Amino acid sequence: MNPLSTRVPDTRVRRLSATLYGYLFLSDLVLLYPVYVLLFSDTGLTVGQISALFVIWSVTAIVLEVPSGGWADTVSRRLLLCLAPLLTGTCFALWVLAGSWWAFALGFVLWGAGGALGSGALEALVYTELDRLGAADRYARTMGRGRTAGVLGVLASLGLAGPVLAAGGYLAVGAASVLSAVLAAAVATRFPEHRPAVPADGPAGPGWWTGLRAGLAEARTDRRVRAAVLLVPAVTTVWGTLDEYAPLLARDTGVAASTVPLLLLPVWLGMTVGGLLAPAAERLTTRGYAALLALAAVALAVGAAVRHPGGFLLLGVAFCALQLATVLADARLQDRITGPGRATVTSVAGMGTDLAMIVVYAGYALVAATGGHPVAFAAAAVPYLLLAGVLAVSGWAADRPAVPDRPTTPVAR
Repeated sequence: MNPLSTRVPDTRVRRLSATLYGYLFLSDLVLLYPVYVLLFSDTGLTVGQISALFVIWSVTAIVLEVPSGGWADTVSRRLLLCLAPLLTGTCFALWVLAGSWWAFALGFVLWGAGGALGSGALEALVYTELDRLGAADRYARTMGRGRTAGVLGVLASLGLAGPVLAAGGYLAVGAASVLSAVLAAAVATRFPEHRPAVPADGPAGPGWWTGLRAGLAEARTDRRVRAAVLLVPAVTTVWGTLDEYAPLLARDTGVAASTVPLLLLPVWLGMTVGGLLAPAAERLTTRGYAALLALAAVALAVGAAVRHPGGFLLLGVAFCALQLATVLADARLQDRITGPGRATVTSVAGMGTDLAMIVVYAGYALVAATGGHPVAFAAAAVPYLLLAGVLAVSGWAADRPAVPDRPTTPVAR
């Protein structure tokens, strides 16, 4: 075989991967991440009001998730990935310039819209381009490393947020977050995209509607796809919600507000390791996957119950396992989608996550109001224990290894 025939696709895979890593790193290089809940609290909001904001965030994503997925299957996914961080950056600017509950609510609407535009479009673009290059079997490792790049962006935010907050307050932290969003949009223009031409009827016409129906039909009628769609919110919802309350749990240990970002480092380091472990763990059996969830549940409950900064080391273990479980669930879903509505099917899983998050936000507010944040975190481990039990006993949604075997090609290697 001509060496050039393998080198060119590999170069293109590396170029796609590098763009993905840069995009996710900048998208999560948000200095407001570790302190925006503190901003809400310092403005005078209660835990219930903060939870109401998160519900608004989720409802926005629910309303727009599937339609935007259908849109991503019709128009340029790269364009949507450019628009998504710009909406998020507008949210951050609004928060620090007009701090009030209504400003926070409007900001979450913008953030939810941006998240909906990117959700499904990113996974579909990456998988489609890898598949075009004969490297679909690299999806799990590529997205695992991509999620790690995002976590590294958060880790950088944790290290920078404290000093920037001390030097310039929330305004300086917000300005840095807006800049990162603009840079992420610029990087998104570098994504490759090779897709058929957009139908003449346009994104809002019959072409969009036909693609949307095709994606929804695959998610509904294909048993294996449906099981994979359900697994994504089952794994992602709770820990994705807890992430928002982690700063309040940290402050409850008695540390100063400027120290909270540093205390969250073990959690985000755990997520980093979880993403990097994806290539080694993608052949996990059903019971192995269930054991991973059980480990996360125990570490989560014990880490929160100790009510001490040292407990965040165990929380780091829990979030490592849950990040890994999420990457594997996403890879499994992408592998099972065969129709043209890849972004739509992925968005259905995202919508399920958003719907479930509303329940978790409400439940968290209720438990935290009566028992405090440590009790709420410990209670959040119960769903993972139940899910682990279901998977171990019945094999639901896991009739094959977490990521099924795929045929290898010289190009992919």
